Amino acid sequence: MDTEMLFAEAAAGGRRALAHLLSAVEQGGEKGRAVAALAYRSSGDVQSIGVTGAPGAGKSTLVDWLISSARAGGVQQLAVLAVDPSSPFTGGAILGDRVRMQGHALDEGVYIRSMASRGHLGGLALAVPEAIRLAAAVGMTLVVVETVGVGQVEVDVASATDTTVVVVNPRWGDAVQANKAGLLEAADIFVVNKADLPGARGTHRDLEQMLDLSRPGGWRPPVLEAVAIKGEGVDLLWAEVERHHDFLESSGELARRHRERLEREFRAVLVARIEREIGVFCSDDTFRTLAEAVAEHRIDPYEAAEQLIRQVGANRGD
Repeated sequence: MDTEMLFAEAAAGGRRALAHLLSAVEQGGEKGRAVAALAYRSSGDVQSIGVTGAPGAGKSTLVDWLISSARAGGVQQLAVLAVDPSSPFTGGAILGDRVRMQGHALDEGVYIRSMASRGHLGGLALAVPEAIRLAAAVGMTLVVVETVGVGQVEVDVASATDTTVVVVNPRWGDAVQANKAGLLEAADIFVVNKADLPGARGTHRDLEQMLDLSRPGGWRPPVLEAVAIKGEGVDLLWAEVERHHDFLESSGELARRHRERLEREFRAVLVARIEREIGVFCSDDTFRTLAEAVAEHRIDPYEAAEQLIRQVGANRGD
């Protein structure tokens, strides 16, 4: 079945067709590019939420309840993308997130998908926004992106959404670690999960103090407490997500964020295309020779890059 037929089937509610389209987006290549282009032309409005936090923070359980709150709040069609940067050896994704959301397996208004970077040029930096756009194009009005950790890749992925929720646990880190991870800059909402455990109030207080020092004016991220395993605090989280979305729309921040994301995506596409050109028009021997010269300090990296670019141009016939 060709891309346009798959797209039409997915837009009509075909989950198998949507799965095929998302696989193409993950893997990249010509088919992935065709899907991305079609989704870009057809994409509708969609609200997106990124949920990130350390492994074991309870993100999947929180998202599971968040789905219920969103559905009860009137969201008709939503998608959950459980994103794993993937093993550099196997390229596989961890599927535990889907297991913990099986309560929605029979809900026709909910689509849950595990994603990994696999062989995609540009990796998750390209796959995630394309997947969000595809979900919007086939009729989803809400997309939740969950990441498996709090490294720079995960923060970048979560920041590809309108609202970023950072989930922490009691006795979590200190101000220095939070700043290192970039979470204070990325977070729109903090959730102290497992708030029935010792140290929750202290963690809440520490986060409030960090925000006092680092977030002047504009939107101040609320610090919420939740016990996701019991569903406690999740309705308040959904209410804060909605309040943040209203703030983004009324302040013009939503349009600005969308524009910035598209500019970042364009840059990622450009870098991926340049890498592909180098791979096609520059031999491995040439690259290794230049890399060896750099390692031996016979040439600086900038001159090596210039030589490589000239070699690619010559091989292309430019």
